[in-house]
Amino acid sequence: MTLRTRVETPEDAPATRRVHMAAFPGPDEADLVDALRRDPAWLPELSVVAVDKGGLVIGHALLTRLRVGDGDGLALAPVAVAPEWQRKGVGELVVRAALTAADEAGERVVVVLGDPDYYGRFGFAPAVEHDLSGPFEVPDSYFQALTLSAYDGGPSGLCCYPEPFESV
Repeated sequence: MTLRTRVETPEDAPATRRVHMAAFPGPDEADLVDALRRDPAWLPELSVVAVDKGGLVIGHALLTRLRVGDGDGLALAPVAVAPEWQRKGVGELVVRAALTAADEAGERVVVVLGDPDYYGRFGFAPAVEHDLSGPFEVPDSYFQALTLSAYDGGPSGLCCYPEPFESV
């Protein structure tokens, strides 16, 4: 299996949308990605795709700007893998590539709402451990944070997602 990751290009947008449409039961996640591309929270260098040996986009992980208290952080969402490539390590590959890019860019913290067993493999832990809270009423174990190399104890406080997330 020959796969690689790279930063998504504008030409990848239709293929990335197809991956999200195939991976989820409805258009919400694909629509969210499209809306985020038009939002100030969009960070093109942190939209990462996985491609097969022929260059076909088969996975996507997106990090966007997030307000955290009086500072900034990143939100990891959504993550999608084409159904025929699921459970083959593509999701892990593309998430690790996005997190590495964020770390290399000097970002401090990433939050995610998701399965603690899955995201724990990347080092995510309950966000409350870093004095972070989310706008969602979920068990603490599902709203998680990962601190990166530049983390200096902050930011902390309420995580405010960009407006496009309100429609999901």
